[in-house]
Amino acid sequence: MKTAIAAAVLCCGLVSAAAAEDPDLIFKKTTVWKFLSPDHKLGTYAIDDPDVEGVTCYFTVPEKGGWVGWLGLAEELSNASLSCRQVGPIKFKRKTRQGDEAFSQRRSLIFKRMQIVRGCDAKRNVLVYLIYTDKIIEGSPENSTSSVPISPWGETTPPAKCSEWITG
Repeated sequence: MKTAIAAAVLCCGLVSAAAAEDPDLIFKKTTVWKFLSPDHKLGTYAIDDPDVEGVTCYFTVPEKGGWVGWLGLAEELSNASLSCRQVGPIKFKRKTRQGDEAFSQRRSLIFKRMQIVRGCDAKRNVLVYLIYTDKIIEGSPENSTSSVPISPWGETTPPAKCSEWITG
């Protein structure tokens, strides 16, 4: 009984933590139709970089259907695609390090996590984003990269230099 209560508390904690960081759903598309249970789908989402104002990343991930997927017990696939764009004037909110996390989401109950991390190509003044999935034991080579050249956005001043804000 105590184990079941502990598991329920853990699950509720994971759900509420993920809900606070939910990305914006753009749309979903069915990939495998299921007769009596939810379909397998591709979900396309958007997140605004929490540390770099003016950058939005769009990512698409597979979402398992069936009853196990519906209950949130399925381990999701590691595949993901990523596209990041400048959507306004770029303003850095704080200094960060190369490879710092811009977004993270669980892809299984405990062991798998998808991450979007950011870096700076100082030579070209370009923000570089990488999406990948890791596991406690073994990660996945599945990944996708996107870049955002920092350009003026109706401003008369030169654009920010990512190398002044992203180090290491």
